[in-house]
Amino acid sequence: MKKNPMYLHEAPGGVPPLINRAFDARFKSTAAYRATLPDMMDAVNAAAGASVPIQQVGCANFRLPLKFRARGGSIHTLETSVTGTVSLEAGLKGINMGRIMRSFYEHQDEVFSFPVLRRVLAKYQRQIGSFEARIKLSFSYPMRQTSLRSGLVGWQYYRVAFEGTLNRAGQFSRIVEFDFVYSSTCPCSAELAEHARSTRGAYATPHAQRSKARVRVVLANNRALAIEDLQRHCAKALKTETQVMVKREDEQAFAELNGAHIKFVEDAARLLYQELAGDSRIVDFQVACSHLESLHSHDAVSVICKGVKGGLKADFSDFESLVC
Repeated sequence: MKKNPMYLHEAPGGVPPLINRAFDARFKSTAAYRATLPDMMDAVNAAAGASVPIQQVGCANFRLPLKFRARGGSIHTLETSVTGTVSLEAGLKGINMGRIMRSFYEHQDEVFSFPVLRRVLAKYQRQIGSFEARIKLSFSYPMRQTSLRSGLVGWQYYRVAFEGTLNRAGQFSRIVEFDFVYSSTCPCSAELAEHARSTRGAYATPHAQRSKARVRVVLANNRALAIEDLQRHCAKALKTETQVMVKREDEQAFAELNGAHIKFVEDAARLLYQELAGDSRIVDFQVACSHLESLHSHDAVSVICKGVKGGLKADFSDFESLVC
């Protein structure tokens, strides 16, 4: 019985497929050939669904090494995750995603800062024909940390994000997001532990846990704020940053430091509020804290914002991202 040919695979009896799937590595794309390629941007009535605008469309988490300047002037080249989006008007099928990446790559050798982000965003708007554009750069930023008493030095890494947006009116906003990991000792259990020791001679330790604060700040126009400045604000407010390199004297010092600065998650939020509110370079901020309880099987969380009218809100729910 004769077998019918298949479209993509050889059929029994050596019958070849109807479609040749062989890749021709020798084929070269010429300008004339590229001119014949179909472009979905030219399609008429190709947009499916409701004829409404889309506020954000683009590429998320394309990665490349980018340069960032430290406060002292040294340059760090860091693996960076980039999210670039633009607005899309009603009736348009879509955007050319490749243009977002290509326009970004044109600046890849520059030292990145918010002025560079603004130039990239303006290029998005021109090349893609969008009214609004946004870029977010996420990276792990290294800073040297000296131990509390022994003088050992190690690298502490901080999750940082730069976010720039350019709206229809050409207004440029700059946001920095910074994660700070610290230790929190519960004031309640500290009191109860001392009560057990003084009344019954029982040795007890208060519960403490690794904790994280995510600080999101909006920068004032024409003002600069270094990543190191945000780290100092967090360290000054919370006191008990986790350590990198320690000897016994450092471990003892850290235990004493935690005893001197016991705090609830509410305290952590208010301490950060007090510190950030005093910096004129920061016009608005949001703080989310999570204490990864060692007493409970759940976490203690708090969120606070500066309270600027029309600004950032105390609206944060992604507490799983604060697990550390």
